[in-house]
Amino acid sequence: MTTILQTEKLRVEYRSREVRSGSKVALCGLDLEVRAGEVFGFLGPNGAGKTTTMNVLLGFTQPTSGTAKLFGIDVRQPIARQRIGYLPELTYYYKFLTAEEILRFYAKIFGIARGEADKRIAELLKLVELEHAAKRPIKSYSKGMQQRVGLAQALINNPDLLILDEPTSGLDPLGRMKVREIIQRLKNEGKTVFFSSHELGEVETICDRVAIVHQGELKAVGTVAEISRGHENLEKAFLKIVGFQTAPLP
Repeated sequence: MTTILQTEKLRVEYRSREVRSGSKVALCGLDLEVRAGEVFGFLGPNGAGKTTTMNVLLGFTQPTSGTAKLFGIDVRQPIARQRIGYLPELTYYYKFLTAEEILRFYAKIFGIARGEADKRIAELLKLVELEHAAKRPIKSYSKGMQQRVGLAQALINNPDLLILDEPTSGLDPLGRMKVREIIQRLKNEGKTVFFSSHELGEVETICDRVAIVHQGELKAVGTVAEISRGHENLEKAFLKIVGFQTAPLP
């Protein structure tokens, strides 16, 4: 299958804020490959390098060395990001705006004509099950509803690749289920989804393949079944791979 997202020997170093401590390595030689049409889970403990990787892909952070490509184009070229949608872990919207107004605002940013924008907004509000609340201000939305608005805005330009940072973070079981259903529908439409998550149960359910990073290094990549082989489940495999030792019960 076609490779949509690729990193080769990707390295990112930050200058440490501590006096005389040199630089901090956030990513060390990361090699990733995400294929067209798959849902790819990007896993790791806090500080593993997940957000840094996404920031490189989105052009927010420049790599120290190595390469990152989207659709075969170096991410340092803005054109590489024309076909992606992005949902950050924390979404910030003007609370007095409605979902419809937010989507119209992003449609204008992408230069989408009024007629096409109207059609696209209606389709997206239906996809994220917010037609009934389209004209209500965001301040009246639950966390799950706000997250679904975020998914809709990430899809307004009809992207081929979605990059999602902790899309189910802080949601209740119903909210997680709805986001999971939306991701599955997008996969059925042929979209490629690359997302980070700490919800390993969600990852087991919807991901075609996963990668586990720890301390800036790639530790494992493969299907959930491949990585979980020899363990009870993905969570047990994850803890083993990142070197977490559970204390024995008294």
